[in-house]
Amino acid sequence: MARTAVLGAGAMGTACAWLAAQRHDAEVTLWARNPDHAATIGQTRRNDRLLPQVKLPPEVLVTADAGAALAHAEVVLVCVPMRGLRQASLQLQSAVPRSAILVSTIKGIENETLHRPSSLLRQFFPQQPIVVLGGPCHAEELVQRMPTTIVAASDDRAAAECIQQRLATEFLRIYANTDLLGVELGGALKNVIAIAAGICDGLGFGDNARAAVITRGLNEMVRFGMALGAEPATFFGLAGIGDLVATCTSGHSRNRHVGEQLGRGRSLRQIEQSMQAVAEGVLTTRSVQQMARQRQIEMPIVDQVCAVLFEGKSSLEAAMDLMNRPLKAESSAVSG
Repeated sequence: MARTAVLGAGAMGTACAWLAAQRHDAEVTLWARNPDHAATIGQTRRNDRLLPQVKLPPEVLVTADAGAALAHAEVVLVCVPMRGLRQASLQLQSAVPRSAILVSTIKGIENETLHRPSSLLRQFFPQQPIVVLGGPCHAEELVQRMPTTIVAASDDRAAAECIQQRLATEFLRIYANTDLLGVELGGALKNVIAIAAGICDGLGFGDNARAAVITRGLNEMVRFGMALGAEPATFFGLAGIGDLVATCTSGHSRNRHVGEQLGRGRSLRQIEQSMQAVAEGVLTTRSVQQMARQRQIEMPIVDQVCAVLFEGKSSLEAAMDLMNRPLKAESSAVSG
């Protein structure tokens, strides 16, 4: 049997456990940190709070026991929020088999250290190959078997191709990719731009403004990625513009929702208290701004999102400041 462990019983973790169980020879474990959460999902076969659309098949064992979840796992899908990744890695470090391939679905950058998911995982799991999944993939659509296309990226091509073959189905197409850095940066940055797109929606702006945010946001993503050594082409693929468009326009997007509520005048505290799940882009905004300033990368949209989130600036003022920047030629795909 093919043994797959999924770490994190949020929406994406639940969806990944369901996906892994689609193989006829699958043996899947879903690890939840909270024993009560694990027991509820195990008994009802549903994650009613975060992903009520799907019922987990009998092949999925739900547990809060890390040892039981990870024993003999060949593939370990890491689906915890970025802010919980360090604690989870420390807790599970000794239980992950050395021969397992680690697969991250996380889209963020750690605030304190500016680590990407793969670089943080590498600290705890230096022996295991690491693959990153990127691209437009809302859990709500995946479990309804809606056509979805993503990328599996790794410095280890064989590992990326292994995951490509293992997870692909008739409704999930996966492309292998070797630009792990670019795929991770695309996944992190698009969440910040989605907050900006949501702000436009909340302010009552139209399609013109949203299209401008997506286009100029992609510009910032490419510029940032190139400065860090990523391949520019990655940002024009599924992990870049593909994920960006989906996140900036979808009703499923938590990050766009945060921006929309900010645009309507609610505070970040009020918004987060009303949400069931984490919007990764909020904390990622701080990390991206810090990294950009260290490298003197011009990121006007990121700067304005950060000002609205953390500095008390009004959404309308931020939007007007972007509109009133000095005029310039659109001479390059990576111009400021």
